Amino acid sequence: MRIGVPAESRPGERRVALVPEHVQRLVKDGHEVAVERGAGRAALADDDAYVAAGAHPCDEAEALAADVVVHVAALDPARIARLAPTGVTLGFCSPTGEPAAVRAALARGVTSFAFELLPRISRAQSMDALSSQALVTGYRSALVAADRLPRFFPLLMTAAGTVPPAKVLVLGAGVAGLQAIATARRLGAVVEAYDVRAAAAEEVRSMGATFVELDLDSLEGAGGYAREMTEDRAQRQRELLAPYVAAADALILTAAVPGRRAPLLVTGDMVAGMKPGSVVVDLAAESGGNCDVSRPGEEVDHHGVLVWGARDVASQLPVHAAKLYSANVFALLALLAGEDGSLAPRWEDEIVAGSWVTRDGTLRDGITLPGEDPA
Repeated sequence: MRIGVPAESRPGERRVALVPEHVQRLVKDGHEVAVERGAGRAALADDDAYVAAGAHPCDEAEALAADVVVHVAALDPARIARLAPTGVTLGFCSPTGEPAAVRAALARGVTSFAFELLPRISRAQSMDALSSQALVTGYRSALVAADRLPRFFPLLMTAAGTVPPAKVLVLGAGVAGLQAIATARRLGAVVEAYDVRAAAAEEVRSMGATFVELDLDSLEGAGGYAREMTEDRAQRQRELLAPYVAAADALILTAAVPGRRAPLLVTGDMVAGMKPGSVVVDLAAESGGNCDVSRPGEEVDHHGVLVWGARDVASQLPVHAAKLYSANVFALLALLAGEDGSLAPRWEDEIVAGSWVTRDGTLRDGITLPGEDPA
């Protein structure tokens, strides 16, 4: 099959959907890969590296005309209108977060696959782009907290006296939260963490952190995600977490559910109760925020506490973010290829069936775009 890799057009997006390493493997398998000139530049993959890997350098129009167009951020509607009517797209494209892109795909009649819908089963782990990119954002969140905090993270024993370690609290112990814990621990901080899922306690402790025990029921959900909580339960959780938040020097918020608004874990009053100079890093800022003070892409001073709102965090480490994402794309492309190398999705396959958004001008059952009547 012919695979197109257009340059990302979203402002601030520095990743690329395929890096030369995986292009080389695709070409070796008999596929043709067309990469828009300059597509990998921000991820330190120049055009010469793609040519050496066997890719065909091209302009945007040619990349979009491929059998399968791979991307990171959702393609904008104008680009989708230029796709081949029988084309396939593969990348991030949350139906609720990018409704205009989904509507454009329906109008064009293209088949689109979204990593957000990928079934969370063991066979799909190599394709799990949500997890691979969460690894990047979790690592980055700890670095941001250490950089913005006006004090050391580690315990230091010096001739001038002892410097106590920073106290870090991580709320949400999914992939991003666990990586934030691991990184903060490597930097020498004392780390506590909380998650609504009881199963997360063992993972938190395995990282050398203390799991915060609250007198609340667990909210285990399908696919390893947490179930949504009632407002009464959320309010009680905030009340119980307040003293832990107040004691923290750095607070890292990582709780998110794909396609839904992020849960509100920390209020402005809770932030105001932290010591001056403390730092809050909200990785969920783009999906509504775990903290009601955070703003995507902004640093807010709230009563002497710096609140860092995340935006395009994975793109802040584009080299490894792109490499990990590219591996996910490569694995899903291998699943979509037939024995002769042609594009041949096996619609009965659990992964294929679970991850498509649009197909032959139809929207998959169970998806309602914002502004439409679910009936």
